[in-house]
Amino acid sequence: MFDARYAVYFAPGTESELEHVCSSVLGRCARTGRILAQPALPGVTAARLAELTAAPRRYGFHGTLKPPFFLAEGVGEADLYEATANLAASRRAFDLPPLRLDAIGSFLALTPSALCPELEELARACVVELDRFRRPPGLEELARRRGIGLTAAQNRLLKRWGYPYVLEEFRFHLTLTGGVPDADERDRTRAALSTLLAPLVGHPVAVREISVYRHPGPDEPVTVVHDFALLSRP
Repeated sequence: MFDARYAVYFAPGTESELEHVCSSVLGRCARTGRILAQPALPGVTAARLAELTAAPRRYGFHGTLKPPFFLAEGVGEADLYEATANLAASRRAFDLPPLRLDAIGSFLALTPSALCPELEELARACVVELDRFRRPPGLEELARRRGIGLTAAQNRLLKRWGYPYVLEEFRFHLTLTGGVPDADERDRTRAALSTLLAPLVGHPVAVREISVYRHPGPDEPVTVVHDFALLSRP
């Protein structure tokens, strides 16, 4: 039996054109569960775009703050929601620097164009303060993650926090494709997405809330279950 997994993510919000457009690139809205028509991209066929976005489509448009985890024994959804609400209410809203489209390995994602200490601190708080709700990963999951090749620091983080890319290894990104191994195809896809997103990424992005997403089963799409507002800026 597969227990539900949970994660704390950031997405720009229901009023954000950036979220609407990027959700359409993925072909699904994580807030409503609706399948969305994908945009026409020069040099990328509709069928190929559907293939390239198949993996991130299941998770929806988001940037990870606390990676997915199973709930620890003895705690429930309501406990996680209450703690996340309290965490959000203890931190001020802020703006991300303008985003840019980057290749991270073989996949494409939006990343901040400059360092953002407020974001780093928020992600750290989500990882550390909500860790009591995380069930430690089993041996199979640990072996799977180590199988991709981790540094000593990443392996240490995996053992302590259940994920290798947190804290000092954290790199915030909002994923738009799965892997695009061919460099020429990756460049074409990046150019087409850059043109589509150009009107939306040249200005700061408001971070006004964080969200808990729920993954109900191994073949099921991930959905937003609760948004939690950060403190209003003075």
